[in-house]
Amino acid sequence: MKKILMGIAALTLVGCGGDDTGIVPLSGSYPDAGPAFSNPGQAVGVVLETDLGEIHVDVYTERAPKSAADFLYYVDKGLYDGQGFYRVVTSENDKQNHDLSIIQGGRLDLKDLTLVAEHESTQQTGFQNITGALALARGEIGSASAAFFFINLDDNKVLNHGGIRNPDGQGFAVFGRVTKGLAVAYHIQQQRTSSPEEAKQQPPEFALMGEQLLRQPVFIKRAYRK
Repeated sequence: MKKILMGIAALTLVGCGGDDTGIVPLSGSYPDAGPAFSNPGQAVGVVLETDLGEIHVDVYTERAPKSAADFLYYVDKGLYDGQGFYRVVTSENDKQNHDLSIIQGGRLDLKDLTLVAEHESTQQTGFQNITGALALARGEIGSASAAFFFINLDDNKVLNHGGIRNPDGQGFAVFGRVTKGLAVAYHIQQQRTSSPEEAKQQPPEFALMGEQLLRQPVFIKRAYRK
C-alpha cells in the first residue's frame, strides 16, 4: 500500500494528459476553518502557500507528538517546497463507497524521507478525522509518513480508529487542523482529475484511485512556521 501511495505522484505528473489543464474556478461557499478540537494542547502554526492560496494549519505537538514532529520536519527542512497536492477523493469517485472527502498532498518525487513507527490513533489522541483535520496517509502500521498527508473535507468516520477504510481498523493519525483557508482546500478538490480513459492506461495497482489523480498537481510553493 505504501508503494502505491508513493507512485501516485509520478503518475500524476507524467500519466494524465488531456487539454483541460486550466484552473477550475471555486464553486460554492465554504467556512474558513474546520471545527476546533477540545483542549488540543500545544500547537505550532504552519502556512502552506499553494497555487490557489494559503492554507493555515495548527499542528498539535502535545497530543500527537510523533506525527506532528514528522510533519514539522518536512516543513523546517523545506521538503514540501515545490511539492503539492495530487489526489482528491469525493463521494462521486470513491470506489470503496465510503463517501470519503479528502485532498492528499506532500512529496511528488516518490521520496518518503521519514517513517512514523508509532501509530497515534484517533482513540489515543482524541482527534477525529473531521472537516479540516490533517492526518497521515499509511498502509500497514509503521508505514505512515508526513511525505503523504491529507486534509479531511468532511467528517470521515471510516478513517477513525475502528473504521473500515483500513482493514486493520486502526484508522489514520490526525495531528492538526486547518485554521484558515479551508476554502482553498475545497478549491483544490474541485480541480480536474484523470478521465476514465486515462485511468485505464495506468498500472493495475492504481485502479482504485486512478480517477482521483489530479491532471495537474496544485503546487505548494512554500511551507513555513508562522
